[in-house]
Amino acid sequence: MDVDISEGKDRIGPMYRDRHVLITGGTGFMGKALIEKLLRCTEVAKIYMLVRTKKGKSPKARLEDMFANPLFAKVIELRGLNTLLAQCVVIPGDVTEPELGISVEDRKRIVENVSIIYHCAATIRFDEALKKAVLLNTRGTKLMVELAKQCKKLEMFGHVSTSYCHLNEKLLMEKPYPPPADPHKVIKAVEWLEDDIVDGITKKILGECPNTYAYTKALGEAVVVEAMKDIPVVIFRPSIVVPTWREPISGWTDNINGPVGLLIGAGKGVIRSMYCNSTGYGDYLPVDFGVSAICVGTWNFIGRKDFSRNIFHLVSSQEIRISWEGIIDLGKSIVAERVPLNGVFWYPGGNMKKYRWQHNLAALFFHWIPAVLIDCLLYVLGYKPVLCRVHRRIANGFEVFEYYANNQWDFDNAGINHLRDQINEAEKAKFKIDAGGVEINEYFENCIWGARRFILKETDDSVPAAKRHMRVMWFVDKICKTIIYGAFFYYFGMWLYNKVFAAAV
Repeated sequence: MDVDISEGKDRIGPMYRDRHVLITGGTGFMGKALIEKLLRCTEVAKIYMLVRTKKGKSPKARLEDMFANPLFAKVIELRGLNTLLAQCVVIPGDVTEPELGISVEDRKRIVENVSIIYHCAATIRFDEALKKAVLLNTRGTKLMVELAKQCKKLEMFGHVSTSYCHLNEKLLMEKPYPPPADPHKVIKAVEWLEDDIVDGITKKILGECPNTYAYTKALGEAVVVEAMKDIPVVIFRPSIVVPTWREPISGWTDNINGPVGLLIGAGKGVIRSMYCNSTGYGDYLPVDFGVSAICVGTWNFIGRKDFSRNIFHLVSSQEIRISWEGIIDLGKSIVAERVPLNGVFWYPGGNMKKYRWQHNLAALFFHWIPAVLIDCLLYVLGYKPVLCRVHRRIANGFEVFEYYANNQWDFDNAGINHLRDQINEAEKAKFKIDAGGVEINEYFENCIWGARRFILKETDDSVPAAKRHMRVMWFVDKICKTIIYGAFFYYFGMWLYNKVFAAAV
């Protein structure tokens, strides 16, 4: 029976007591954060992690590498590494393989013991080959649903979807939506067809859907919705997942997806122009808020037995909105004044362009021409050219980003508002799912510190040198602008004189 809210006792953590949890995608960004949260803030008995061999590393070695991540430093200090290793059981497997690549013995262990499944595994690359995306995001989900149906103690199948998988809906409600195609037919088609054939017909298959990620995640969600009649399902739709707000450390991340990549690119002086609706905004979800919401949603479903809500939007734009231009301007000021990055190519600058032709022109002068000149200089000095390669990757990324940056979506989040009303103050502090206390400038400054420390591996003792380098870049930037603008006005003045005044004389 629930403890009354006024008593202020945590009911969420104890709810996991004696329960065994299976997690896919546990070595990914959100998966790692979810595992850390469960280990630190709940009484979960066992965590089974479906992990594949990658880059020659065994699943067990990958688990050990995961615990070496700074994200786990706090929970290791509290509970000890050996305890955590004993609590986490590695299940070698791969969601892209038939039968999930799981052995008979491991499958039996899962079927006999697991009561909660969190399916987080997915490829989040927007430009992923369609066949690979279908096998992972759609067929992998179907195979996980089939495994869940066999679990004798199953109380909840939690599917981590995305709030950006039904892009034809400008206002997304917390309800199922029809998929863009029959997921089972698409799975059979890509299984039967060769890779090059699938690649050749990808655009036709996608139709109006802009990329394989949104398409295959929508299909995967449809598979889960279909299974609601057979198993207890909760769907979580996070938006753009970004670094931690505070838990367990501020600004932690392990990738440069979303706005973090933009902040780094602008901060390094590499990104000087973007084709983007500057007044538009994206929806961001600090990953610690996301995993807390998953825990609270699980408690609501299992502990409170509230089956009336089983689709939750994990979003922020109903409470906090910051435009694309606001993010870039904030990032430039933070990097230029407080948290400089090492090896800056150019002083942070540039802006967003309303029209594509403006961006293309700016990219030519501020991206490609400097890249070619610097790469030529590097080649002459005996170094490997890098900047043109960097800008090719940026250009490819912009092709995907521009669709999202120049369109707008809003999301209903009545489910999370409902959860907020069900938890007491102790639970709100331990499992934060509201925007109270979030200060945008402080948050993005912590994001840049996080990117500096965890992605770029730049140590704090290099900050003074980075600041000196930034001052030099500022001086160089001013000189170059003076020369460029001076040359422009000189030649424009000469042209005007020859056309107008000289002709009149």
